[in-house]
Amino acid sequence: MKTPPWDEIFTILNDFMGDYELPSVSLIGEESGTPYKILISTLISLRTRDEVTLAASRRLFEQADNARTMVTLSQKSIEELIYPCGFFRVKAENILKISHTIISKFGAEVPDRLEELLAFPGVGLKTANLVLSLGFGIPAICVDTHVHRIANRMGWIRTKKPDDSVGALEQVLPRKYWIPVNELLVLYGQQICTPRNPKCSLCSLAYCCSREGVEQSR
Repeated sequence: MKTPPWDEIFTILNDFMGDYELPSVSLIGEESGTPYKILISTLISLRTRDEVTLAASRRLFEQADNARTMVTLSQKSIEELIYPCGFFRVKAENILKISHTIISKFGAEVPDRLEELLAFPGVGLKTANLVLSLGFGIPAICVDTHVHRIANRMGWIRTKKPDDSVGALEQVLPRKYWIPVNELLVLYGQQICTPRNPKCSLCSLAYCCSREGVEQSR
């Protein structure tokens, strides 16, 4: 495969992003986000719309924005604060478990090692890498369904599952783009490169896209 024009691609994506609001977890990060707040808001975001995630995270952080204050809340209180995010009961339970573990094992500070983050209940590779990248500034590729879909559709990689795409992208994507690729492709995937009938006629990346798997477009 011919090497994609990475600098051109990311210039286009950055220019496109200027017209839209950041994804919810990125906004939390900009609002003096700590690794803890990034971790918890990412948990809340799973299978939940951005606007719901942002509102739920802000409500919760008004009451508890670190592990020590979070464990003073009951699970019921957390459930009520993060409702109506998806699986709010399970998430509330995990938020408390994680907070207790952070206090007991890590001195109330979120660890910055992938293996330790993955040991938390409800935390997968996507969440862990987002905490590393947005919370600690450590180069890590966070792959969600948008990143996985677009990277394969563009022809950068050929993978079946999002977690498989992490390692594949690490092999081809310049390291300087590991952190921004998530929020840029999430937004582009929501607005242009949609799961069904992508807006190829409006896509500024069409000139270098393989259109893998695209059967119908607009």
